[in-house]
Amino acid sequence: MTQKVAVLGAGKIGEALLSGMIRAGWSPSDLLVTTRRPERAEELRARYGVEAVGNAEAAKAADTLIVTVKPQDMSALLDELAPHVPADRLVISAAAGVPTTLFEQRLAEGTPVVRVMPNTPVVVDEGMSVISAGTHATEAHLARAEAIFKPVGKTLRVPESQQDAATALSGSGPAYFYYLVEAMTDAGILLGLPRAQAHDLIVQAAIGAAVMLRDSGEHPVKLREAVTSPAGTTISAIRELENHGVRAALLAALEAARDRSRELASGNG
Repeated sequence: MTQKVAVLGAGKIGEALLSGMIRAGWSPSDLLVTTRRPERAEELRARYGVEAVGNAEAAKAADTLIVTVKPQDMSALLDELAPHVPADRLVISAAAGVPTTLFEQRLAEGTPVVRVMPNTPVVVDEGMSVISAGTHATEAHLARAEAIFKPVGKTLRVPESQQDAATALSGSGPAYFYYLVEAMTDAGILLGLPRAQAHDLIVQAAIGAAVMLRDSGEHPVKLREAVTSPAGTTISAIRELENHGVRAALLAALEAARDRSRELASGNG
């Protein structure tokens, strides 16, 4: 790879991208990082052999800027970057709820911006990164973003108008599964199992079910029905889930997450 890439605000997501890019063939000499703390910069330099620089220097030197700072820090960062980002620089935003228009308004006219919503499993190379083009982003810019995020999971292109829905489903999605595992582990304890055993049973069931969903190509209803015998244990449990409105609660929860993402994007956070 000959293009230089800078990761601005290299926290957990930024570090996962660095690691993935290096495994995919990027040379550490072509990668830059910026951090808030000097000790964090030294840690990344020692671990990956990348150069740590300031935000302005990264903006001048890199062909692609990947912004992974927290949304509340974005305004100050853009003030710092604006004088140093030429219009041919690709800017990839991985900041939740921040629309591409904010970058386009604050940076040089014509700057290509790609918005990406990754989720936390990128740290174990099983992430989902949802990618949307800004006004000036081309097919080549989208392909470059995909090349950066594919080593840490799957990518999916959607119109930016669908990013809030994708955030509710995918960006926040891992938390729902952790919540479910937590509840099912507590149920296992209630049923008399030690916590460690209950945890292992549920986690492996979750992994196995996820792999079957991914690899079988079957509809989830068909996979569920294969486990649901007439008058058996599973249908008794499903009946209770339906009686307690679990399906309706999930619909309402995801709508709430979508609405909150819209609020953040509109600056009402």
